[in-house]
Amino acid sequence: MIKNERQYRITKAQARRFERALKGLGAGNPEGEGVHPLIAKTRRDAIRSQLSDLNLQLQEYEALKAGKFELDQLRVVSGIPAMLIKARIARGMSQRELAERIGLKAQQIQRYEATGYASVSLSRIREVIGGLCAENASQDQD
Repeated sequence: MIKNERQYRITKAQARRFERALKGLGAGNPEGEGVHPLIAKTRRDAIRSQLSDLNLQLQEYEALKAGKFELDQLRVVSGIPAMLIKARIARGMSQRELAERIGLKAQQIQRYEATGYASVSLSRIREVIGGLCAENASQDQD
């Protein structure tokens, strides 16, 4: 994701370089004699893929700069505390089990849930999500 004008300019320059490289690979046999056609095709495909990714990032940034963003998407944030609690319950996990998975004491999870995760950092929320999404949750151990 492009986050500022500097990154936008850099990404745009990278996209131009990939476009030039792709044109260069299409002209004659710039890879040189003896390059297997499959290798040449793989090179072109890799450049096309990279260029496609860069162009998608550029288009997203340009759309955002043009004001195309639904602010209602931000409302999801307010639902995160309830989603975390519901996910824990749905996974059949106690607060203690979740705490053990992410290296905390059960009382910490109890506090988080009691306060609606109000003082929790984003990195901690990601850890909780990781603990909830881990494959060996108690309902998966059956």
